[in-house]
Amino acid sequence: MENRVSIISIIVEDPNAAEQVNALLHLFGGYIIGRMGLPYKERGIAIICVVLDAPADITSSLSGKLGMIKGVTTKTVTSKTGA
Repeated sequence: MENRVSIISIIVEDPNAAEQVNALLHLFGGYIIGRMGLPYKERGIAIICVVLDAPADITSSLSGKLGMIKGVTTKTVTSKTGA
């Protein structure tokens, strides 16, 4: 299966979910090109952007697992062409 570049946008509304989010990102670390996290203290949330170079099933797996964490919302955008 060919790799594609994807971006997973993550909003963490429950600070208690941060540990689970970081554990999953560590688990999939071999596919992560980079990540950026922004704490938005005024709203009490954290915004994380993760860029992956991975097969579609890996990207879907990570996004799905993140989305199942209480207090976490995700959205994924994937490139149309593979590598």
